[in-house]
Amino acid sequence: MVRLRARLRAESAPENRSWSWPQVSTLNRLVTEGPQSVSALATAEHVRPQSMAETVAGLKEQGFVSGRKDPADGRRVLYSATDTGRELVSRIPEERESWLEGAISTSLSATERRTIAAAVAIMERLAEQ
Repeated sequence: MVRLRARLRAESAPENRSWSWPQVSTLNRLVTEGPQSVSALATAEHVRPQSMAETVAGLKEQGFVSGRKDPADGRRVLYSATDTGRELVSRIPEERESWLEGAISTSLSATERRTIAAAVAIMERLAEQ
């Protein structure tokens, strides 16, 4: 499973990418949870605030996030995903799914594809519990 996860990451990462997976994780958090400070992001991502400041600076430099002063505390900056950042986050799952569908259809036998379909049905049933 670890190898499949690594392959999915590789397949959803364009070769000319200028971002790192820690940046994508941080960006995804901003997309799903809304604006946050560097210290809140660092806590959530389990990294040092200095490391998160570097991650956010890289995202800002690439136009994936923007910052504004916190209205409740003008000393703090809240970072939000830009439209470009949201587009990147939304594109990654599509690219992963596209690769996986292609790999399943070209690399597996009909019997193996039926086995996967049965496993998916079982996993969906478990998720509904």
